[in-house]
Amino acid sequence: MRGGRQSAAMNKTALLVVSHPRATSLTQRAAVRARRRLEREGYSVDLLDLYAEGFDPRMPLEDEPDWGYRDKVYSAEVRRHMSRIEAADLIVVIFPIWWFGLPAMLKGWIDRVWNYGLSYGRREPRLRGKRMVWVGLGGYSEQHFTGGGWDATLTRTLKVGISEFNGIEDVDVRLIYGTVPGGEVTNRHAEDILHAAEVAVVTKPVNIA
Repeated sequence: MRGGRQSAAMNKTALLVVSHPRATSLTQRAAVRARRRLEREGYSVDLLDLYAEGFDPRMPLEDEPDWGYRDKVYSAEVRRHMSRIEAADLIVVIFPIWWFGLPAMLKGWIDRVWNYGLSYGRREPRLRGKRMVWVGLGGYSEQHFTGGGWDATLTRTLKVGISEFNGIEDVDVRLIYGTVPGGEVTNRHAEDILHAAEVAVVTKPVNIA
């Protein structure tokens, strides 16, 4: 089975986006594990660390969409980022869940780069045919998070509001819970989280009817 996946991934590119300011965070460590796993599966990985690359999440006037002109030329930074998105067969985004949603840095990347005329707004979406995996690390327990319905809200935003809106139909949203337990974070607890993130980028969930 693994050999089949690796053969299918050969000569394919994965854009691995990570958003966390601290290099020792579980989010960053999960990205390292995910990168290694993707490379073992045969992908060429383009790592996009938004903090390390100094991405500015603020929306400048030059990147504000012009609803009357679909072919507006956006900033060089935005065009470079969109080129990396277009070059990828698989887009993986690993992030911490803050305030039940995307952190500001990542939200700003979506706002600026996934822009009108670039990723959406055309008859034939430029990103159609790609696969996208969102991996969110949340501090609350699964019971607490799902009990409030936050899993459904966040999943719908990522899957429908962003990915599908931009023409990407093959989408998985994986939420990993309990990253901030009540007590001390043990090595075993951290390893379970990292393993879950690693597996999430290369496997699809099983739907049980």
